[in-house]
Amino acid sequence: MAKMIDEKVRVTTLVRATPERVYDALTTADGLSAWFTTTAEVDARPGGHIHFGWENWGHSHYTGENGGPVLEARRPERFVFQWKVDTDSYFTTVEIDFEPITEGTLVRLLEYSYEDTPTGLKDMLARATGWGEVLTMLKFFIEYGVKY
Repeated sequence: MAKMIDEKVRVTTLVRATPERVYDALTTADGLSAWFTTTAEVDARPGGHIHFGWENWGHSHYTGENGGPVLEARRPERFVFQWKVDTDSYFTTVEIDFEPITEGTLVRLLEYSYEDTPTGLKDMLARATGWGEVLTMLKFFIEYGVKY
């Protein structure tokens, strides 16, 4: 087994909505398909599965899919799943915590288990950029109804 990078991708975003609303937008098929995917399937329970599908999506017209096992699902507090890295050779773990605050919900995302290789570093950098964009898209969708 390859050595893993110690660093993790960390992204936090404030969304002005209830934790339930934010949780459902990230952890249900209808929620994901409304703003982030062209198709999604979610069995939101430990031992379940999450699947993301994109067809001709976004300005780059991306087509692809990803997914993996759901490890933890506690609505509206926490959701944990695994999915493959962009190079499709191994899985990382994504932990998402939803913290209610006066202004709405703090979404704290952590992704880790990247291989300590040049390709693993490339995967980690791509995900760091991607998650920042995704959580901003989530915020704009929930707060203003803007779809990508």
